[in-house]
Amino acid sequence: MKEWAEQIEMEKQKLNRLGSESLAQGIPLSENDALQAQSRKVDELIVQLHRKSELNRQSGQA
Repeated sequence: MKEWAEQIEMEKQKLNRLGSESLAQGIPLSENDALQAQSRKVDELIVQLHRKSELNRQSGQA
C-alpha cells in the first residue's frame, strides 16, 4: 500500500505543477487538457487504492 500512496503523491505533485503553470499562463484550469487528464489519472489511482483497501479489509488483512 505504501507504493500506492507514493505513486498517488507523485501524480498529485504533477497535477499541482500543471495547475500552477496553467494559472501562470492565464489558462483556465477547466480548459487545460493536460491538467484534466492528470486529474483523471489521480482520481483513478485513488479509486484503485480505495478498492484495494476495501478488499483487504473484507479479507481481514488490513
